[in-house]
Amino acid sequence: MFNLNNPKIIDNLQNQFLKKNLPKIKIGDNIRVGVKIIEGNKERVQFYEGTVIAKKNSSINTAITVRKVLQGIGVERIFLVHSPKVDSIKVLRSSKIRRSKLYYLRNLKGKASRLKQQF
Repeated sequence: MFNLNNPKIIDNLQNQFLKKNLPKIKIGDNIRVGVKIIEGNKERVQFYEGTVIAKKNSSINTAITVRKVLQGIGVERIFLVHSPKVDSIKVLRSSKIRRSKLYYLRNLKGKASRLKQQF
């Protein structure tokens, strides 16, 4: 019988499902996330492009919050990075930021919500 309270067993199980080929994602990055979508009996990849405003790290449960403005309305979506639904993640550009969470972008509009690019 397995003792599931043993952290080594849980870590070994989780390491099997971790994705190895992920880019280094930082807060303030503009990224393009490819999400697998099933329509009827077909499967396709739909891309979601926006700014990373929050990141939560805990091995297999690593999650990022991506925000984009669509027709004047802010849309946020939370992605589990290691989920099988996430097909690909590509960093388009990085920004120079000084905070770990960019929730203040929710209150800004237009040019005020731009972040300085980091080269």
